[in-house]
Amino acid sequence: MAQSALTASKKRLKNAVHRSEASSRDGILERLFTFAFKGLVYPQIWEDPDVDMKALRLTPDSRMVAIASGGCNVMSYLTANPAEITAVDLNRAHVALGRLKLAAAKHFPNYETFYRFFGEADEKANIAAYERFLKANLDPETVHYWEGRDLANWGRKRITLFSRDLYHHGLLGYCIGAGHLVARLYGIDPKHMVRAKSLEEQRSFFDTALAPLFDKRLVRWATSKKMSLYGLGIPPAQYDALVSGNADGNMSAVLKERLEKLACDFSMSDNYFAWQAFGRGYAPQSGESSGKSGPLPPYLKRDHFDDIRERAGRVRVLNRNFTEHLQSVEEDTLDAYVLLDAQDWMTDHQLNALWSEITRTARPGARVVFRTAAEPSLLPGRVADAILDRWTYQAEESLELGRQDRSSIYGGFHLYVYNG
Repeated sequence: MAQSALTASKKRLKNAVHRSEASSRDGILERLFTFAFKGLVYPQIWEDPDVDMKALRLTPDSRMVAIASGGCNVMSYLTANPAEITAVDLNRAHVALGRLKLAAAKHFPNYETFYRFFGEADEKANIAAYERFLKANLDPETVHYWEGRDLANWGRKRITLFSRDLYHHGLLGYCIGAGHLVARLYGIDPKHMVRAKSLEEQRSFFDTALAPLFDKRLVRWATSKKMSLYGLGIPPAQYDALVSGNADGNMSAVLKERLEKLACDFSMSDNYFAWQAFGRGYAPQSGESSGKSGPLPPYLKRDHFDDIRERAGRVRVLNRNFTEHLQSVEEDTLDAYVLLDAQDWMTDHQLNALWSEITRTARPGARVVFRTAAEPSLLPGRVADAILDRWTYQAEESLELGRQDRSSIYGGFHLYVYNG
């Protein structure tokens, strides 16, 4: 059972990423990315759920489908009280992480245990909590994943990540760690950013310490290689879209611009993405895991815990392709769709298949949000007019919400509303 699920997961991922002949340069890069993407990529999702919820305008009647990624945003959407959420992901590690979070919300005895497990994610007591409260309440496939062992964990069970700082692991965690290492080679400690007391101090540290790093020969050389961004979950096709934002095709300059927004546009007191990037974890909490100090994802805030627990049963997490799932959904039944940045990976054929199913399943007024590496929406000229003309692109709202997105890595945030 577990082996067949793994085989199906690998096949879906290959279908999503592979565009080129296996023997070509791009084909080799795509297959290397597929190999890297098989394990845990995002211990924390890197899209701002508050921005998503503003755009989606969820109500108690809303039925939605979202890409799961690390599961944080799916959990956070529950604070808006939708009727139903289906989370899908090609990566079985993300599926297992999402199911683990849902089980924890339902079965952990209190907020303190929940926060220690996912907010701190660095205590041996978490393994005991898994054994006592979660293992018996998880499906066999998820238990098989978390009790499995792999080389990335030096042969240890994957569940031990929660005793060894989850957020230092996964491709994203390793990528952030590598960035810190390079900075320290040049005498810069990125963690200094979390000690900034104002936007002015944040700007000063970025301008004087971080920005010059992107002009270093080593950094420019490394970021010119497509493999260097695999740790951010960026496949070769998305790398090309991201670098298109710079007239000289200079990826180092693009990353510098995106990091500048993360470092300078939002206060450290309100940006948990910046804490993860510069501090390599969430802000330390005062007292005994009170959850009252420091910015956190909505699902990890104490004030939301009871609601998350009560509503966790409304979510299901599936190891499926988004289009594949929609093909099993009845017409005119969904209100909200969250595509993250998945469309940057897609061919025109895949985009048209996806939007054909979104249009078929959408209720009038349904909303779709997604992000792109480049600034403009990628749909015009690629999705058939007969499909796209049934939707209205909310250009001004998209631009404003993109400015508010604290995750800061993307070039564009996009909102489409179904005309019916």
